[in-house]
Amino acid sequence: MASVETNRPASGRGRPRDATRDAALRQAAMEVLADVGYRALTMDAVAAHARAGKATIYRRWDSKLDLVIDTCTQLVRRSIPEPDQGTIEADLGDFLSRFASFLTGPVGKAAQALVGELPHEPELAAAFRESFLLPQRDMLRRIIERGVQRGEIRADSPIDTVVELAGASLIYRLMLTDEPLDTGFVDRLLHEALLPLLHSAAPRR
Repeated sequence: MASVETNRPASGRGRPRDATRDAALRQAAMEVLADVGYRALTMDAVAAHARAGKATIYRRWDSKLDLVIDTCTQLVRRSIPEPDQGTIEADLGDFLSRFASFLTGPVGKAAQALVGELPHEPELAAAFRESFLLPQRDMLRRIIERGVQRGEIRADSPIDTVVELAGASLIYRLMLTDEPLDTGFVDRLLHEALLPLLHSAAPRR
């Protein structure tokens, strides 16, 4: 599988890497991806959109897979800092609101373009899960586990179910319902589904 490491050092080809160009190139990649999808995305198209030479891109990323995954990873890290405000309600609400805003912003279209390709692109699917989906799931789990440590949530609450439900609900709303992924939906998801589940004991078997 192609490397999906981010913030890699320059490969040594041509001139030294100019890190100030990275953000502009990632932004161009995201916009081209949103417009044409993953299959039609080319390094030439990204270079033209960014008004850069193709060699400038290849000094940073070996392939469009590297470029797309690095772009997604950096955008997520920049847009969704991990909240720690002292309560599960505040932290979970902040995470959901930021993730919803992230998905409905410019990167949301790019993410939708990628999701449609995942069944046909095994390498992309594996890399997308590792760099985009799993970090968000892990962040959400840490938020909930801090609630357990503070004594707000019972340790036998259905944490795994809440983690899966939170992400799935946002993606479902965004991609399938044609209804707004807005603050009203996030508030209902938080107070009518996730928090009640977390404050209940896991069913006995």
